[in-house]
Amino acid sequence: MRIRVLAFARLREILNAAETTVELRDGACIRDAWAALAASCPALEEHAASTRVACNSKLVAFEHALHDGDEIALLPPVGGG
Repeated sequence: MRIRVLAFARLREILNAAETTVELRDGACIRDAWAALAASCPALEEHAASTRVACNSKLVAFEHALHDGDEIALLPPVGGG
């Protein structure tokens, strides 16, 4: 299945793209998509614990099951005042 991935802030810089796609096996979850991205961009892995993920505009856990055509957004922590 094909998943669209949107990345923001520092995660966009690490992936060197604001948007990409990943091909995953049927039955994959967010964690599988993260692993596929981290395989090509190992620096991404250190951000796993602090990153939130939205699937189709709803915040979800890394165990959330994906379906063909889903869109996930990688959301790093936000700071500021």
